[in-house]
Amino acid sequence: MKKLEEYVLTIPDFPEPGIMFRDITSVIQDPDGLKLAIDGLVKATENLEYDVVVGPESRGFIFGVPVAYLTGKGFVPVRKKGKLPRETISVKYDLEYGLAEIEIHKDAIKPGQKVLIVDDLMATGGSAEAAAKLVEALGGQVVRMQFVMELAGLEGRKKLKKYDVDSLIVYSGK
Repeated sequence: MKKLEEYVLTIPDFPEPGIMFRDITSVIQDPDGLKLAIDGLVKATENLEYDVVVGPESRGFIFGVPVAYLTGKGFVPVRKKGKLPRETISVKYDLEYGLAEIEIHKDAIKPGQKVLIVDDLMATGGSAEAAAKLVEALGGQVVRMQFVMELAGLEGRKKLKKYDVDSLIVYSGK
């Protein structure tokens, strides 16, 4: 069986020259790649104590829901502003090209709950930090941020230095 990183396709010069785009869709469309990713996430958190999995839209849903299911936890979605039907809290964060805003249901995290944030990619750390701020605003404690891939050259760990951060695959570049 191949290693997880062998399922990731790298597309040079996308979306602009000089960028090496790491394509997660090549992992999830292959049954073996998807199994390796989900099993890797579950194994990486097997000794971690947490109550609920939080996943940012949209690929955090793809990876977070199976982790929650396989570990007997609930799943809480973090969505783009305006997508959740009940009362929410939101936070804005910087993107390379502007601002984004995400939200969570106000009753999704209970005070004192231990939270595992799961997502596909850590780049600059902005969206993960924003998700953590939402969890903490509701009284939850982020016990780890678990990613499938990390682009270490973008130095997202600096932004997330107060958190336990782990990635299944780490690419040294951007």
